[in-house]
This record gives sequence, structure tokens and C-alpha cells, in this order.
Amino acid sequence: MRVLVTGASGFVGSNLVHLLRERCDVLAPSHAELDLTTTVPPKVDAIVHAAIWNALDGLLANRRKAWAGYVEATRNCVRSGARVVLVSTDWVFDGTQGPAREDEPPNPINAYGFLKAASELVVLEADGTVARIAGVQGVHRAKPETPRAQDAGFGYLVASVVDALSAGRPFTVWDSPDINRIATPVLATDAAELIWRALERRVTGILHCVGSEHVDRVSLARRAVEAYGLDMELLEVGAPPPQRERIPYDTRLDATETARRLDVELPDVNRLLEGLAWAST
Repeated sequence: MRVLVTGASGFVGSNLVHLLRERCDVLAPSHAELDLTTTVPPKVDAIVHAAIWNALDGLLANRRKAWAGYVEATRNCVRSGARVVLVSTDWVFDGTQGPAREDEPPNPINAYGFLKAASELVVLEADGTVARIAGVQGVHRAKPETPRAQDAGFGYLVASVVDALSAGRPFTVWDSPDINRIATPVLATDAAELIWRALERRVTGILHCVGSEHVDRVSLARRAVEAYGLDMELLEVGAPPPQRERIPYDTRLDATETARRLDVELPDVNRLLEGLAWAST
């Protein structure tokens, strides 16, 4: 199988490439080599579309560019004629629907969630696959030395905590109803494995490529500290900075149907922490 991965230089994309290269023939063009906002990709068997414009402020400041970077780029993937797997997000929900099943109607409350939800429709109307991921943890395979920082979502939270405490620095975990406080996190490589199974089995429709366990961000941080044998006294809890947009508070995903369709047992948080420890070595 020949698979094109978009966004291969990003966190999620680099983990997709890392895993898929062990299973199939992978093309991983840079944005300079393939601008999806203006170009239809070359014909391949499948496209895993993980590229995003990763500038949340920019999504509001330049809405035409944002629409092109998400929706038009997705349309061009579909126009290629390849099978398309869109990597989407739990932020297509508003934070009141958790745990949301695969067939729960989206109700985004910010620009990123809206653009992802619109892109989902493009792929679903073409009988493609939507792979929603959430709270993605892991290492950046393309840029392993990339500094990690906490944000309003869950991504990179464990690595950020471990990096700080391992160096003897305190870390303040944000806790507030104004940010994404509870989700269903997954290790990046585990999400990639689920996406590969969808490709291999030709599973279409909406999938929740996440773990089996819901957890709030403070509990996740504390479990990471315990798992890595770090100093719990260095872990603090505090308020986040003001957010420019509304952030969904509770984005728990129910992945029961996904597990059934892919015939897998989804990993829990302990498996996530064990896998991250292995990936970091």
C-alpha cells in the first residue's frame, strides 16, 4: 500500500510516519513540496491527512487562510481519488456532550473545532474515514528536542510535566472550567496504530482513535509523576492565563464502537505512561 501522510513534520504526523513506514510505502512531502491549499496530491492508495495550520490566533486573524488550510486542503485530498483518513479532534464537541459516541453530532465552539468539523463533512461525503484523536501524548519524532509547553488542550502535558520535574523545576498544572479539563488521552503511536488498522481493514466513517480511560489533566499529571518516580512536591495546581476563545471543558470520547469495528482493546492511561517512557528512551 502506498500512503501519503500530510503534516509529516508535525507532532502527530511524525508519529504516523514513524509507525506507517514499518507497514507500507510512505510519502511524506513537506508543505513547500506540496501545498494542499492549491494543489491536488499525487495519486496514491491512501492519504492520511494530518496537516493543520497550527496557529490558533491566526485562525481568527486570517479566516480565508484558515478555511483554505483546513477545508480546501481536505477537499484537494479527496479530489485526488485516494482513500482519505482525516485526523480530526475531540474539539469538534462543545464540552457538554462527554462521553461523546462516534455518532454524536458535533457542536464546536471555537474556530479550530469548527474548521475540523467542516473538514469532517468533506471526507464523510466522499465515504472516507474520520479519525478523531484526543489529548495526544508522546515525543515529536521529527523534532525530538522541541521544547514542550502546556496549553489549553491536553497535548504534550505528560512530557511537559516530566521534562520540568526531571530537571528539578516546579510545574503548575492548569485547572479551570475555561480550558479542556477532562478528555480521553492517547499515545501518539497508539493513535497511529488504530489509523493503520482502519486503512488495512478499509474501515470508513467516524472513529475515535483514543484510549479507553477518561481522565482530568491534574490526575493525569499526578499519575505521570508517580509512574516516573518524580517529586510530587514540585507539582502544583493553578489557574491558566485568560483564553482568547472558548475552550470545550469536557471532551471525553466513547470509543466503544471504534474498538469493536477495529477489533482491538484500547489502551488505558497506565499503558500510555508505559509507552511514553519507552518512546522517550
